[in-house]
Amino acid sequence: MQRLDQLQPVANAQLIVLSEHVDYWDHDGWKDPNSSSALTDRQTSYERALGLSTPFTPQIIVDGTREMRLADPEQIEKALEQAASAPKIVVRLEGVSVDPADPTLLRAHLVAEANTDKHNADVYLAVALDHVDSQVLRGENGGRHMTHTAVVKQLVKIGKLDRGQEFARDVQVKLNPGIGPDNLRIIAFIQLPGPGKLLGAALWKSAI
Repeated sequence: MQRLDQLQPVANAQLIVLSEHVDYWDHDGWKDPNSSSALTDRQTSYERALGLSTPFTPQIIVDGTREMRLADPEQIEKALEQAASAPKIVVRLEGVSVDPADPTLLRAHLVAEANTDKHNADVYLAVALDHVDSQVLRGENGGRHMTHTAVVKQLVKIGKLDRGQEFARDVQVKLNPGIGPDNLRIIAFIQLPGPGKLLGAALWKSAI
């Protein structure tokens, strides 16, 4: 994920990544501090929506419509190029800031152009850590030092984008404890229910 984020392998397209850490490996003797049951449930929802028999990690979901495994870089490149060629709703994150008087309060203005899909869609805001280093103590990766990119800590549904309509809203999010303003990625995205197809996304990163 870090490599894809850094290399941006698709010409004339911005690849926006999210790392969603599941918690079903926590029983192996080391609990991933970035895992959550909510993200496990989200992966399970993808398995149902995509008709897959079982979840696995690591797994890549592209635009909510296709899953891949890291062992096949050619397949990943092809899927990313196909996703980049599909039309997207323009999404903008404006005025993103952390309140100086209350560093746990994030404010932003989110704008999405008209929804040209034939279905209504959901509007989400993801709060992610730009980078995370972890020393895995036990389990399959025991003893390894790992670096993660865009690690999701909060995923908030903030509204709906009706078909044929635009979206504009001021957003306030209370940041979870331990999330500082200098290691943030904020991602807004529009997705059909299911979870379904991703219609558009925008990224904001704190200056480091």
